[in-house]
Amino acid sequence: MTFSNHQGHFGPSLPISEEIHAMKYRADGEDFKQAMARVAHALKDSEPHYRAFKDILYNQRFLPAGRVQSAMGSPRRVTPYNCFVSMTIEDSMEGIMDAAKQAAKTMQLGGGIGYDFSTLRPRGDLIKSLDSRSSGPLSFMGIFDAVCQTIASAGHRRGAQMGVLRVDHPDIEEFVTAKNNSTNLTGFNISVGVTDKFMEAVKNGGDFDLTFEGRVYKTVSAQALWDQIMRSTWDWAEPGILFIDRINQKNNLWYCEKIAATNPCGEQPLPPNGACLLGSFNLVKYVKRNGIHSGEPASFDYTQLQDDIRHVVRAMDNVVDRAVYPLAAQQLEAQSKRRMGLGVTGVANAIEGLGHEYGSPGFLHVFKTIMQIIRDGTYRASIDLAIEKGPFPLFDTLMLDSAFAKTLPEGIREDIKTHGIRNSHLLSVAPTGTISLSADNVSSGIEPVFSHYYDRIIQTFDGPREERVEDYAFREWGIKGKTANELSVFDHVKVLNVASEYVDSACSKTCNVGDDVSWEDFKKVYMDAYDGGASGCTTFRASGKRYGILNAASSEDVAAEDTPVTSSVVTEHDEAEVGGACYYDPVTGKKQCE
Repeated sequence: MTFSNHQGHFGPSLPISEEIHAMKYRADGEDFKQAMARVAHALKDSEPHYRAFKDILYNQRFLPAGRVQSAMGSPRRVTPYNCFVSMTIEDSMEGIMDAAKQAAKTMQLGGGIGYDFSTLRPRGDLIKSLDSRSSGPLSFMGIFDAVCQTIASAGHRRGAQMGVLRVDHPDIEEFVTAKNNSTNLTGFNISVGVTDKFMEAVKNGGDFDLTFEGRVYKTVSAQALWDQIMRSTWDWAEPGILFIDRINQKNNLWYCEKIAATNPCGEQPLPPNGACLLGSFNLVKYVKRNGIHSGEPASFDYTQLQDDIRHVVRAMDNVVDRAVYPLAAQQLEAQSKRRMGLGVTGVANAIEGLGHEYGSPGFLHVFKTIMQIIRDGTYRASIDLAIEKGPFPLFDTLMLDSAFAKTLPEGIREDIKTHGIRNSHLLSVAPTGTISLSADNVSSGIEPVFSHYYDRIIQTFDGPREERVEDYAFREWGIKGKTANELSVFDHVKVLNVASEYVDSACSKTCNVGDDVSWEDFKKVYMDAYDGGASGCTTFRASGKRYGILNAASSEDVAAEDTPVTSSVVTEHDEAEVGGACYYDPVTGKKQCE
């Protein structure tokens, strides 16, 4: 059933939402119902499953990622996977160009890509075979940026990229400021892979070594480097921060892969050749407010959500086997582990519709309840699929030793031990900007309401157009809660940390920073995220030097969418850890590792 105020209507009601959905997700000549029936049919296991999943899609209770909506059942050769992480980039010209070639093939089919550039030697380092000096990771990022700018991704969007450099790489200081302008690396988001060792050095006021392949190139003040990173994010909203050690500690596949990078939006930490399969439960569709004017309180239909979860997990698991993949290595990786990232959108609208201000204790309590239901429901559904179809090929009970798996209820842990599980990962929180807009502009992901109404520049077949867009809860329910920039930045962090507790991957979240936030409080935001268990953190300051893509109407603020001195000292340090992964080879039936 649906709780929409538009009884008998399926799909978007707003003209802009209908237009975006038609332009991005439908085949020529399709209406909304035909497109959703196509997706449901492509992912069905049985007629009852088809009918149930189609009803979920018709009523927009679950929003598959745009790639899934446009690709599944379509005659077009487009991947339903939103984003990938690159192969490990070898420190050679051949290795770099091979990675760029694979990136081109991936973006051509519609995928965005994340890269770990920590494997490339620092600028000025000697290349003995050529008797020359390396130009460093930053210079080679320009090659990938040019590829991204040149190749238009399928589905009417440009490719997206994430560039990651470890905090202990000798070129980290140059990397941190690489985007302190509006012209460099425009096809990239960039993030620093921050280690626990570095964070402890920051807290203790200690020194920190910048190394490559076990050699110390420079020793810096950890606090000074942290301040440099913070200053760049304060002004330019980049780099983002990835707590890379926590990501690996939390990883259910810690026993067979090492993660060094994420997808472009940061919600999917992935191994080399990893792919992210995304979708979000649209929480506003589970809110019942029909009797609120007669004195009945608003309520949330937890039963409907629990029932929907099992159908969604079954359908999304089928994507893994029925998808088009840009590269054979990506297909092997995906089918060896059967990863997906199910999350939520409309969080702010839904919980404010229940009477709780964003970030308040009541809001956090309801959010915890919803996230726990989704976590437990997806894991139980995946266990049921493992009983029916078998666990993912690389399943091992060692999975239960991950930091995340240790938080699962004991009953679920015992069932995994007994039956296995169909999917290595099930949960993440994506930004959902476009799919949320296509669902009548519900609040995006776990973000607060950007603005009660705003003017958005949209790209149409006829060129860019500016259009007024109203927030779902404001338009449908008359709710006018605090907007992103009216809230305390620490309310943002509280919500991020709750979401992080209940996902086995990560969360994409922008913490908006108001002008009243001091420099010291700004730095505290990141410490609170680290201490609170987040896998990463991104901020946006409206008065900074980078502009968002949205223009707020009236007086409402704008929010974001979306050479070192070397030494010859050699130490006993281990070589820097890089991304790596194992795969299940269906031909030989054996595990193969990089």
